Amino acid sequence: MRTSKRGPGASGPDSHVVWAAQGRPAHVRRHGSALAVAAPGLSGRDRIAVGGDADDAVRLVRDLLAELGPGYRPFGDAALIETLARRMPGLTPTAPFHWMETATFRGHAPGTFGVQWLDAAQEREAAPLFDRWFPQSYAQPGRPGVRRWAGAPGERGPLAVAADAWSAAGCGFLAGVVTAPEARGRGLGAAVSGFVVDALVREHGRAALMVDADNTAAVAAYERIGMTKRLFRAATVAA
Repeated sequence: MRTSKRGPGASGPDSHVVWAAQGRPAHVRRHGSALAVAAPGLSGRDRIAVGGDADDAVRLVRDLLAELGPGYRPFGDAALIETLARRMPGLTPTAPFHWMETATFRGHAPGTFGVQWLDAAQEREAAPLFDRWFPQSYAQPGRPGVRRWAGAPGERGPLAVAADAWSAAGCGFLAGVVTAPEARGRGLGAAVSGFVVDALVREHGRAALMVDADNTAAVAAYERIGMTKRLFRAATVAA
């Protein structure tokens, strides 16, 4: 299988494709340089992760959508998704976002701000953060796909949290990062994120996340803990 290139020396399947596979062989398709993986219910959506040359990817995405239906969203490098949308009637790109990742263990200071893995009671105490400040988050306490939560403690529950969610062999995933407004500006979000990212790199070899491209503050914060960004898009399909 030929593989898409992400930069000098890049090889092997793209990390977002590895993540989407979740260690399962179902709905993995290859054609030429392209690789596509259909993943139901992954991080809140039915997704098709795709990478490779557009000429090869068009056939894979078209076949998967015909088989699985319009509820699935292809996603990958922005230029690839834009090309697919031009070639496939009914495919409309969504707003751009960043796929951010790192394979480097940074050794973020353990215990900074008291950050630790939360027990079940502490996870329940974190739920109001999402109810009030991040209700659109796919990762929330008690929802499927979330393996564990890290948090910085406060007097009435965690002040900042981040989740290890939908992680896969070869690519861990960070999600559900939120900080209470009264605690912002102190570095708590970076502390909980760095704590989780280091754990994911240790266990899976790589950590990744998705963040809206216009959320410049969050992008800068993730860059400060060592993550690099790639501009991505998804596409919706007309029924």
